[in-house]
Amino acid sequence: MKRTILEPEHLALRQAAIDFLEKFAVPHRAEWEEQGHVGREIWRQSAAQGLLGIEIPEQYGGIGSGDYRFNAMIIEASTRTRSGVALTLQNEIVAPYIVHLGTEEQRQRWLPGMATGDVLGAIAMSEPGAGSDLAGIRTSAVRDGSGGTPASAAGGGEWVINGSKTFISGGFLADFVIVVACTDPEAGHKGFTLFIVETDRPGFTRGTKLDKIGQRTSDTMELFFSDVRVPDSNRLGEEGRGFYALMRNLPQERLGIAIGGLTGAEHAFDLTMAYARDRQAFGQPIGNFQVNRHALSEMHTKLQVARAYLDQCILGVVDKTLSAEDAAGAKWWITELEWEIVDRCMQMFGGYGYINEYEIAQIWKDARIERLYGGTTEILKDLNGRKLGF
Repeated sequence: MKRTILEPEHLALRQAAIDFLEKFAVPHRAEWEEQGHVGREIWRQSAAQGLLGIEIPEQYGGIGSGDYRFNAMIIEASTRTRSGVALTLQNEIVAPYIVHLGTEEQRQRWLPGMATGDVLGAIAMSEPGAGSDLAGIRTSAVRDGSGGTPASAAGGGEWVINGSKTFISGGFLADFVIVVACTDPEAGHKGFTLFIVETDRPGFTRGTKLDKIGQRTSDTMELFFSDVRVPDSNRLGEEGRGFYALMRNLPQERLGIAIGGLTGAEHAFDLTMAYARDRQAFGQPIGNFQVNRHALSEMHTKLQVARAYLDQCILGVVDKTLSAEDAAGAKWWITELEWEIVDRCMQMFGGYGYINEYEIAQIWKDARIERLYGGTTEILKDLNGRKLGF
């Protein structure tokens, strides 16, 4: 089916991003996988190519396009090339928090460096005992005035942060971390507040990089906070409004995962189509066997159905009609479909599909996490079920 939501300028950006990533990122992927993170220079190169700062307004050095279709093209290019560079983390997840919640001083301090790739951020939500269930967050932030005297409720003074976070993408290279902390244990979801914590502050430490099955170029860490002091000027947004900020930003994050998931599934399908034409068995291409022909037909149809649904969600961001439920539905349904298709494609490769040097094996390993991060399938189904009144 013909895709109708894209204009020539969107397609041009996607192709330019593919060309850039194939030249400057893909050759380093094995090295980055070995060390567990990409090199910092790729962020500066990506920014120079116009692939960072999509959400950042022009006055802070960003692109500020206001057209989410450009975001989608960058995600598609990064996934299609398997570049290993988590452009989505900076563009879709971290920067929007500062753009939408930050004070003018915070924007001027952090956004220009993010737009050039010189400053990298991460967001710390998950904890050892709180993943999809944000209500289980135990990291605390207690307000404290100068000299240890409690500051007034009106603001000022410092905050003292204690706790730990885990599964934090970008945690190794981050210059700052947006931390979700509990500031009022008795207030439930109204007791969470966001803080910008510079990673050179006393009391902040990184654990070892987590040894993941796939997506090994993305540095994923445990982070620890022991009496980390930050000024009230590092509070991001209003006190007690952190949960609402998360709910505002999570739909776009989840849609970004869905875009990457569908692109990954489409890429796996393309590889499998080529293999089914070239691989011979019993004197003919394996795609000629009815069982494989039917499997390819079914996958092709499912991908086209998913693409129609996802493109409407992308337009929903552009015209500001995308609901949290639609984004959650896109995320869980498409990542489940991705796993189904990638696994079926791997099966068609036979024993070669289990060999790491084959790209289908690498895609299979990288795809598994997508049903987990950004909200597990089970949590997102429950979110939508509650919206239906159950």
